[in-house]
Amino acid sequence: MNFKFLFALLPALALFIGCGKSTTTATTTAPAAALSLEDILPKHAQPKLTTMKIYLGAETLDAELALSQQEEMTGMMYRTNILETDAMLFVLPYTQQANFWMKNCPESISAAYINPDGVIQEIHHLEQNDTNGVAAATDNIRFVLETREGWFTRHHIAPGTVIRTDKGSLADTFLRGR
Repeated sequence: MNFKFLFALLPALALFIGCGKSTTTATTTAPAAALSLEDILPKHAQPKLTTMKIYLGAETLDAELALSQQEEMTGMMYRTNILETDAMLFVLPYTQQANFWMKNCPESISAAYINPDGVIQEIHHLEQNDTNGVAAATDNIRFVLETREGWFTRHHIAPGTVIRTDKGSLADTFLRGR
């Protein structure tokens, strides 16, 4: 779960709410309720997203694609029984120092932080329900692949592995023409 997006969204939401048409009357004196992070976080798991076959060396996964801000913000929140074949690929809106957390995620997962060329730079354990972000060591991350906890180790996938799709590199698949 990328929480940089959430903090970037808060000022926009505050502006939107602050600029909305007032519904107060002359007899209403209570202040408007402040918008909190809990107000914008999803309350339930999202349905299974569109998938794409990705290749990590000799391994293949049908990864769900988190492409929109809402899909990215929700990620694998509230999902239980994550299977060995389950994966979610986050296509971040820009190259950054990714920072994912596990709020409302009842199962631990593994996450690969991937550069714009589709090369895994780092693999991290993300502990269930941990609200502390796990930041990348570099600011050159454009994709994140979440899998069942320990998947990368069990399948001998390490930093330096290149991820591809039927359309070519991750950059060719997702970034060309943007």
